[in-house]
Amino acid sequence: MEHDTAGARRYPAKPADVYLFATCLIDQFAPEAGMDTVRLLEREGIRVHFPADQTCCGQPAYTSGYPDEARAVAARQLELFPEPWPVVVPSGSCAAMMRHHYPKLFAADKVHLAKSEELAERIFEFTEFLVHVVHFDRPDHGAASTVALHTSCHARREMGSHASSEALLAGLSRVKLVRQEHAEECCGFGGTFSVRHPAISEAMVTDKVQSLVAAGAECVVSADSGCLFNILGRADHMDRAAGRDSPSLPCEHIANFLWRRTAETLNGESA
Repeated sequence: MEHDTAGARRYPAKPADVYLFATCLIDQFAPEAGMDTVRLLEREGIRVHFPADQTCCGQPAYTSGYPDEARAVAARQLELFPEPWPVVVPSGSCAAMMRHHYPKLFAADKVHLAKSEELAERIFEFTEFLVHVVHFDRPDHGAASTVALHTSCHARREMGSHASSEALLAGLSRVKLVRQEHAEECCGFGGTFSVRHPAISEAMVTDKVQSLVAAGAECVVSADSGCLFNILGRADHMDRAAGRDSPSLPCEHIANFLWRRTAETLNGESA
């Protein structure tokens, strides 16, 4: 079930200020994706505010069947965004948790429910925000490239942000977007699913890597770091098993991809 689509959600005018909720994975393992998110927004004239006390959105506990622990984590995040600014999240999975599941978590708590519902209306997945609020339109300075898009399950089914990711890639004049078979299927990560069911997860991600390679992708782009790490890790393992020294399937967060291809250069350095 897809909760949000471009036709169902009312989007605001481009704001002067936004909050960034960076997510655990970006903060710990892919900080450059967070920095490129900031660069892309600031170039559009938007001031980006990063509350330093932010932690996890609470999704790992929530989807593992620990609602009380998830509520404790989520309650801390509710207090971090006091101004009525949009909250941009460079992950469809975390954005879906905050937009659609926070109100469910606090259904029996009137005070936190009101806060979670107010915050939910200000949560925007990063590509959704670029397309529908910023109206992102920048020339493509990159070399000709063939890429495939992978969209996480939550991003696709709860945020509908596969469409905004596709639109951003389609707007790059020298990028050819190829469609993998079974594009709607999970990569096998699923947070703790990959830990609880490693054999099933491995089979799923192997299918995903094989379909991406078969599509002719030179690079995989996604707005969700968890999926990227899973696909990249499996592709690397398959490369080493086959005796390949160079990666057959590089992966990149869409924020890095967009910044790299649209940053103007002056004397060989990014502007």
